[in-house]
Amino acid sequence: MTFIKSIGFSLLLCFVFFGVTQFLPQVEGEAPVEQVVDLGALTMDDFVAMGENIFNTKGTCTLCHKPPPMGRAPDLEGNDMVAISAERLGDERYKGEATDTETYLRESMKEPSKYVVATWGKKGTNDAESPMPAVHKAPIELLDMEIDAVIAYLQAKDGNKITVELPTEAPAVTATPAAAPAPAATPEEAIKKYTCQACHVIGDAGGPVGPSLVGIGSRLTLDQIRESILDPNAAVAEGFAPGIMPGDFATKMTVSELEMIVKLLGEQK
Repeated sequence: MTFIKSIGFSLLLCFVFFGVTQFLPQVEGEAPVEQVVDLGALTMDDFVAMGENIFNTKGTCTLCHKPPPMGRAPDLEGNDMVAISAERLGDERYKGEATDTETYLRESMKEPSKYVVATWGKKGTNDAESPMPAVHKAPIELLDMEIDAVIAYLQAKDGNKITVELPTEAPAVTATPAAAPAPAATPEEAIKKYTCQACHVIGDAGGPVGPSLVGIGSRLTLDQIRESILDPNAAVAEGFAPGIMPGDFATKMTVSELEMIVKLLGEQK
C-alpha cells in the first residue's frame, strides 16, 4: 500500500509540474524573415516609409518617445525635429560635434549622452548621461542604412527637406537576428540580456523609464513579480502609464531565465 501511495504521489507531482509549465514561457518563434531592399528601385518615399516602420518596430523608439504624460523621453513625432535640432545645437549645454539636423539626429541615436535634453537625463547624473541605449549596438542594432531611414522620416514628417542620400550599397535588412542568443546562465546575465536596467533601477544602477526595483522583494511576492514580467499591464505601478514595458517577454525568456530574474528581484529587500 505504501508503494502504491508513493507511485500515486509521484504521478501527481508530475502532472502538477506539467500543468505549471503550460503557463510559463517557452522559446518558440518563426524563422527570421529576410527583407531584401532593392536599391535600384528604392525611392525617397520608400526610404521615408522604411524609416517610419523602423521607428515603430525594430528601433523600439515609441517605447519611450511618446507624448506626455506617457512619454519617458522627448516626443519625437509630436515635434518638428528640424526646428528642435536647431534649438539644441544652439544650446550652450551642447558639447557634441554635430553641425546640422542630420548629423545631430545621427549623433543622438549613436551617442545619446553627447547631449541630454534637460530633465531627461539618467537620475543622479545632472542630465550628463542619457538612459537611452545606442541604437547601433545590442540589443537594437540598427544598421547605418536603417538609421539614415529614420532620419529621413523625422525630417520628412513635418514637410522639411530630406538631406540624407539614398543608399547605394547595403546588406540585406533582417527583421530579426539570424540566430537567437544563448540562454543566460546567471540572473545577472539575464538582467543584462533583456536590458532590464535600461528602464529600471536594480541595485545601484539603472534608468528612470520604469519604476525602481530597489526593495521590490519587500513589496511584491514572487508570483506578483513573475506576473509583472509576463503581463506588465496587469498591475501598473503608480505614476507610470500602461503600455511602456514590452509585453512579449513571455515569448523571449526561457523558463530558467524568468525564474532566475524573479528569484533575484525577490531577494531585493
